[in-house]
Amino acid sequence: MTTPTTPTLSLPLQDRVAIVTGSSRGIGKAIAIHLASLGAKLVINYTSNKEQADLVANDINSSCADNTPRAIVAQANVSDPAQVKFLFDEAERVFGSQLHVLVNCAGVLDPKYPSISNTSLEDFDHIFSVNTRGAFLCCKEAANRLKRGGGGRIISLSSSMVGGLRPGFGAYAASKAAVETMIRILAKELKGTGITANCVAPGPIATEMYFAGKTEEQIKKNIEESPLGRLGETKDIAEVVGFMATDASEWINGQVIRANGGYV
Repeated sequence: MTTPTTPTLSLPLQDRVAIVTGSSRGIGKAIAIHLASLGAKLVINYTSNKEQADLVANDINSSCADNTPRAIVAQANVSDPAQVKFLFDEAERVFGSQLHVLVNCAGVLDPKYPSISNTSLEDFDHIFSVNTRGAFLCCKEAANRLKRGGGGRIISLSSSMVGGLRPGFGAYAASKAAVETMIRILAKELKGTGITANCVAPGPIATEMYFAGKTEEQIKKNIEESPLGRLGETKDIAEVVGFMATDASEWINGQVIRANGGYV
């Protein structure tokens, strides 16, 4: 008499390769860890803080049963086309596979929250360089290199401030509005590839970037404005992005998912 074996359940992103830009901390870190829990192999991208990126990769790799690394770190400034190309090259080289998923999460915000009339050209250019040019370059590379025929996912992080339109967020909201427009057009341009392109637009999320420059009064006001009576947590966004990365989201394409608890 043979002993019945327990079938091995395949995870929704089993062995699919994903790049998450800006994933050494904050929302990007949470997204990378969540995608790994769904079975993905991860490229942890960082610009300057290798130590934090290594900690994220080590966190993912420490949970691997077969001791085979499922996460690597790769330094790249997303506003530089040569470095973006390197990011994709490195993913393919290490994992020996085409990529399935790109998550554009690298982003910057001016913690001085200046009015448009008081925004310096230098700060404006920096915000658009990372948030808009960076998303463009990564989307451009992904559109040419993600796996065709199913499972290809481009997910860009926007912001619910595009809908909130609050004073002090002029350059930031404008940079994210441009990303939303690009994604909607890209989804149509990718017709026939099986690759979908969408945005996830968080509201206020309790991260280092959110708290920078804010007073206790401003934070309290954001909490009071939320119908759920709290700030968002990184897992609130990571789980939405996780769904968008899987086959279950295939019929969602060219959309902006506002994940903000009703804030906007």
